[in-house]
Amino acid sequence: MDKKEYQEYVENITPKVNGWVSFLKAFVSGGIICVIGQCIHDWFENQGLMHTLANNYTILILVLISVLLTGLNLVGPITKFAGAGYLVPITGFANSVASCAIEFKREGQVFGVGSQIFNIAGPVILYGIVTSWFFGLIYWILITIGII
Repeated sequence: MDKKEYQEYVENITPKVNGWVSFLKAFVSGGIICVIGQCIHDWFENQGLMHTLANNYTILILVLISVLLTGLNLVGPITKFAGAGYLVPITGFANSVASCAIEFKREGQVFGVGSQIFNIAGPVILYGIVTSWFFGLIYWILITIGII
């Protein structure tokens, strides 16, 4: 098979994706997740929790729901429809951590789950910490020299 035949073969078996439909599905499904999160947050505030505590509990509930959906093997069908609408918010982050834990469970708690759980999420956590430290340092320098 030469290069041209291979290129035609790849084009024939590659699924055709409508970008606008995928965008709309991701936008709507991500919006639904945000609405669910806002409803949970409002419920916590109506129960008398302070705003910051309601934020923390809302995040915990969304992560718990995502981990449960991952454990029940329901994330695949959801992401097949929603795409980035499910994977980009915190629900996708929780799914990445939980799926690694499930995948390596058979290798044991320490060498399986413990060492593999942050395969995907570890770089995200590291990048977030390093970036926040860097911008915090810049902010501190600007305050120290009187610009801010």
